[in-house]
Amino acid sequence: RSAMDVVGQKFEEGEFFVPELILSGDTLEQISALVKPLLTDTGGGPARAKHGRVLIGTVSGDLHDIGKNIVTFMMDVNGFEVKDLGVDVPQSKFVETIREFKPHVVGLSGFLTLAYDSMKSTIDAITEAGLRDQVKVMIGGGQVNDTILKFTRADAFGLNAMEAVRLCRDWMGVTEA
Repeated sequence: RSAMDVVGQKFEEGEFFVPELILSGDTLEQISALVKPLLTDTGGGPARAKHGRVLIGTVSGDLHDIGKNIVTFMMDVNGFEVKDLGVDVPQSKFVETIREFKPHVVGLSGFLTLAYDSMKSTIDAITEAGLRDQVKVMIGGGQVNDTILKFTRADAFGLNAMEAVRLCRDWMGVTEA
C-alpha cells in the first residue's frame, strides 16, 4: 500500500506516467495473488464468515483501476465478500448488480475529474431504481473531497483502501480487527 502511495504521488508530480502506473498495477496484482492466500488461510479450519457484501467498480468513462484493485484486495482480506465490476461500468450495470448481488455497500471509483459526473449519475440511477435506501455508497479516487461528496450525494469517501475498509466495518457494525 505504501508503495502504491509513492507511485500515485510520483504520478501527480509528473515523475511517473501511464506506463509506470500500468506496470505498478500489474505488479500489485501479481503480489496480491501470492499474498492473498497467506492472509486468508484459516489453517485448515472452517472458512471465516464474511462481514457483508461490497460491490465495487470504476464508473462509466474512466478506465483507471489501480486504486479500485487495492480497495478490492483489502476488502477481501479483511473479511468482506467483494464483487468487482471492473472499469468503465455503466450505471445500468451497477443497478442490475445491486438487484442480483444485494450488497450492503457500493463503492464507486474514479480517477479522472469527469468521473464525478458519472458517480453522481450512477447514484441518481440507483435512487431512481428505488435501491438507494438499501445500500451505503462510498466514492474514492483522484481528488475526491467533501465538495465531491456533497455533489454526488454519496454517504462517504475514502482517501485510501484502509479508510474504505474502516467505513465498511463501521457501517456493518464489525468490531474485530
